[in-house]
Parts: sequence; structure tokens; C-alpha cells
Amino acid sequence: MRNVIAISAVFFLLISCEKPISEISTTEKHQLKLTLNTFLDDWHLAASEANYANYFNKMDSISIFLGTDATENWTKKQFEEYSKPHFDKGKAWNFKSLERNIYLNNFGNFAWFDEHLKTNRGTFRGSGILENIKNNWKIKHYVLSVPIPNDNMNEIVKITRKNDSIFQSKFN
Repeated sequence: MRNVIAISAVFFLLISCEKPISEISTTEKHQLKLTLNTFLDDWHLAASEANYANYFNKMDSISIFLGTDATENWTKKQFEEYSKPHFDKGKAWNFKSLERNIYLNNFGNFAWFDEHLKTNRGTFRGSGILENIKNNWKIKHYVLSVPIPNDNMNEIVKITRKNDSIFQSKFN
């Protein structure tokens, strides 16, 4: 019985020492959005400067990067392997945010965003998820896409049909 009481007391102490997560204020949310906007701008800047360490240090070890090609569903390690030769040549990619929307959960430890990007190939779109891990923001998931005007969709479908059928055949 003494052991049960002792174990219960230790368990109660451990639980009571844990800091509860509390909701953040509107002012804190606004400041956090500014911080995350800078974080994402710096991430894109690191690629434009071919700064491999600064770019990949902003991504979580278990992050996922989805590129514009249907086959580009990369873990961080796979994306690093793909990207390393580009960074080593001193020329990765140059994306600049034209506009960005950042959304936060009520506790300020998760964020998701969407952005329109100016690239050398035109306007791209990005979206992603960020997590605050021990006061350090990390990209958990990023999706890069090319927006297609609805009026041009039939043209694009004709262009991509062959590759789409090859890709889709893997799932039959």
C-alpha cells in the first residue's frame, strides 16, 4: 500500500509541474504572424542564395516536400539529396512571396499558410504547415504547385495526359 501511495504522489507531482498550454492573445497572434512571415521569407532567401544549411535547417527532420511533378513526394532526406547538386552549383531556386496568408491555432504552436510566389517560371503557389518545437519553428509539410487558369485546363490536361496515365498506372 505504501508503494501505491508513493507512486501516486510522484505521478501527481509530475503532472502538476507540467505547464498547461494557454491560448494566445490577438496581439500575440499578430506578432507571431510577422515572425512566421520573416521565417518563410528567410527560407526562400536561403534557396536563392544557395545556402543549403539555412534552407534545410528550417525543415523538420520528418518534413515532407511535395513538388510540382506528381512523383515529387519527398521526405526531407530525399529532398536534400535531390537539391544538394543545385545548391552545390550555387544556384538553387529564387522564390519571392507576392502574398501570403498565415493562420494559427489558438495556442500559437501550429501554423498553416498559403502563398503566391514570383519565380523565374511565373507565378507558383505554396502551402505548408509549421510547428513550434521547443521555441523553434519548423516546416513540417510544404506543397509547391503551379496554378492553372480554369480556361486553360483542357490544354494542360492534353499535355499531361501521357505522364498522368503512367503515374496512375502505379496505383492499379
